[in-house]
Amino acid sequence: MRKLLNTVYITSPDSYLSLDGENLVVLKGENEAARLPLHNLESIIAFGYTGASPALMGACAKRNISLSFMTQSGKFLSRIVGEVRGNVTLRKAQYRLSDSMAESTKIARNFIFGKIYNGRWVVERATRDYPDRLDTDKLKRVSVGLANSLGFVLGSESLDELRGFEGEAATQYFNAFDHLILQQKESFFFHGRNKRPPLDNVNAMLSFVYTLLAHDTAAALETVGLDPYVGFMHRDRPGRISLALDLMEELRCIFADRFVLSLINKRVVNSTGFTQKEDGAVIMEDDTRKNILQAWQSRKQEKITHPFLQEKIEWGLVPYSQAMLLARFIRGDLDEYPPFLWK
Repeated sequence: MRKLLNTVYITSPDSYLSLDGENLVVLKGENEAARLPLHNLESIIAFGYTGASPALMGACAKRNISLSFMTQSGKFLSRIVGEVRGNVTLRKAQYRLSDSMAESTKIARNFIFGKIYNGRWVVERATRDYPDRLDTDKLKRVSVGLANSLGFVLGSESLDELRGFEGEAATQYFNAFDHLILQQKESFFFHGRNKRPPLDNVNAMLSFVYTLLAHDTAAALETVGLDPYVGFMHRDRPGRISLALDLMEELRCIFADRFVLSLINKRVVNSTGFTQKEDGAVIMEDDTRKNILQAWQSRKQEKITHPFLQEKIEWGLVPYSQAMLLARFIRGDLDEYPPFLWK
């Protein structure tokens, strides 16, 4: 299994990234703010307008360290990666499967099955852990509804049909999401998913964390030799990492959503860390963003037992393990892609 390396997050918009020997150097004006050896790094994510030297870009590309640029609010702008990894036959097989609607539907079914299965167990675990603080009857109804959706997903015969079942299940799941917020209810509430722009604190956090998860998933796909831009459920669109969005579907609830809930319920974030603009958009303050990134790195280092591989790995390696299993399936080494089923 691959070793989990570090991701560096640059949150100061006035920073400049440069190379000195085998080190990443972060400069603020004429002063050196940080110096990190490249051999310890997996990726670099810069928020806001941050310059980077051509020498550093070349060094990152050579070492397969992904260098990504985001807006200050976390919207993806661009990504620099090295030469394509893996053999051409793997990617050609991926493209052939993507071009077939029937094969794409078979693969997408497993992504969505994993998503709904995991969403159901997020609800079930909350019901088990906090029976005295939750409307358990409502959450049990949601759980039953999600369980029923699993059967519909397995029986779906087209991508459009699958999207319909996924949308219905997502509505059920998000109808329960507000009940899972146990602290700071006056400032952190969820009345539905909104993202362009996020209109409340919870949606602002979800969008930001989904961006982090998408970055990690795209990097994992490239590592195993797959093209993150050619998906099965998410179809081709210029600039969209469609396969990364496919693969992260099964990880949204258990990795990203539970992480956001823990930040709120453990009071890692609070209402003072968010600002609402005149158009209603909610943005996070710099300190809140830094706290989330620090907690995200810590969460990625926590150990779990992979349900299919039966190996103990860090949470941060779950996107890689799933990318590896998807590559094995596309090569023909597995009869079916095994989604990550958490319980």
